[in-house]
Amino acid sequence: MSSNRPVPEHEAVERAIARVLDAEQSARAEINEARLRAAALNAEARARARAIAERTERRIGRIRATFEQRIAAEVAVLNQTAAALETGREPDRAALGSLERAVARLAAELTGGAP
Repeated sequence: MSSNRPVPEHEAVERAIARVLDAEQSARAEINEARLRAAALNAEARARARAIAERTERRIGRIRATFEQRIAAEVAVLNQTAAALETGREPDRAALGSLERAVARLAAELTGGAP
């Protein structure tokens, strides 16, 4: 049963203060939860960035190794042709054609042009 008697002023003030304190406590709890969520999102984003960087490094390593193997093969052909030329004997047409193609590929790769 509710009475219609007036609430003393000090009770009204105490209730208002209690409501304000409850609201402040709720706001602080929400802020703390938001900070925790933000920290988790930040950690997740950093982990994803690290994974991307690691995959990129592995890909670059594979590309570099492939490029180095191709260049080594072409240099080997050039060395064989040079050795044949140093012996004083004439290299055959196949060797000269191979040399020309190797030089063209190497030049294209080094300059970014098409062979």
